[in-house]
Amino acid sequence: MKLNLSRPLVFFDLETTGINVGTDKILEISMLKVMPDHTTHLRTELINPGMHIPVEVSKIHGIYDKDVVNKPQFEKLAPSILDFLKGCDLAGYNLLKFDIPLLVEEFLRIGMDFDLRGIHIIDVQNIFHRMEPRNLRAAYMFYCKKTLENAHTAEADTVATFEILQSQLDCYKDKAYVDEEENVTYPIQNNVADLALFSTPNRNVDLMGHIVFDENDREIFNFGKHKGKTVEQVFMVEPNYYDWMMKADFPLYTKKIIHSIRLRMLGSKLAGK
Repeated sequence: MKLNLSRPLVFFDLETTGINVGTDKILEISMLKVMPDHTTHLRTELINPGMHIPVEVSKIHGIYDKDVVNKPQFEKLAPSILDFLKGCDLAGYNLLKFDIPLLVEEFLRIGMDFDLRGIHIIDVQNIFHRMEPRNLRAAYMFYCKKTLENAHTAEADTVATFEILQSQLDCYKDKAYVDEEENVTYPIQNNVADLALFSTPNRNVDLMGHIVFDENDREIFNFGKHKGKTVEQVFMVEPNYYDWMMKADFPLYTKKIIHSIRLRMLGSKLAGK
C-alpha cells in the first residue's frame, strides 16, 4: 500500500561514533524524501566527526577514521540538510530514542535550531515492536519477505524502513489493537498523523524522555530522585537542581527545555507582583 501523504515524508538513519547523545557525533546520514506524488529523492552523506571513531563501533557499521578524514564536518553540511528536511514530516527506525535527539543535538552544537513543532514523526520501530516485536532485519523479512543486505549501513536501513512501513499498511489494515486497559482501536491508518500518534506512545517533553507530560499536561521528571514530581515544584523547593542539570552531561535540547520552564516560572512570578 502506498503512503497517503499531504506533504513530503523524510525517512532517515544515522551511523554514529557511539550512543551517547550528549557527546557522540554523526558519521553518516541517509535521507529518503518521499513526495506526495510518490516520487523519491535519496541523499546520503559521510561526515567527519572531528573525533576518533572507537574501533568496536567501526566494526558494527564499517566506517573507520580513514573513511571520513577528508569528508566535510556537520557544520558545513547542516544548512543543506536543514533545507532538505524543511516542510517535511519525519520517519525512521528507532528515531525517537536516538536519531532525532542526536540530529537536534548536532544542530544545537553549531547554534542552529531544528524546530520540530508541527512535524509529524513516525517511528516504524514502535509500530513494529507493538504489533510484531522483532528487530529491523526480522521486520524486513517478516513484512517484505526479503533478506536485508548491508544491514547497519545508513542507506540500506533507511530504504528498508521505507519499504517496511508501506508493507505495515497492508499487513495491519483493519486489524484491531488491544491496549493494556482492554481498549480496542484500529490504529494503522494510511495517514501520517495517525501513524505518528500510534508510534510515539510516550509524551516526552524533551527528546530523550528525561521530562514527560503527566495526565494533566504538566512537565514532570522521568528520572532520578525527583521522578514523578513536576519540574516547577522541584525548581521552587530546590533551585540548585536546575543549576546541576545545566552543568551536567545532559543533551543541549534537555537543557533548552528546562531553561524555558525556568523562564516561564520567572515570568509568572514577575507578573504576580
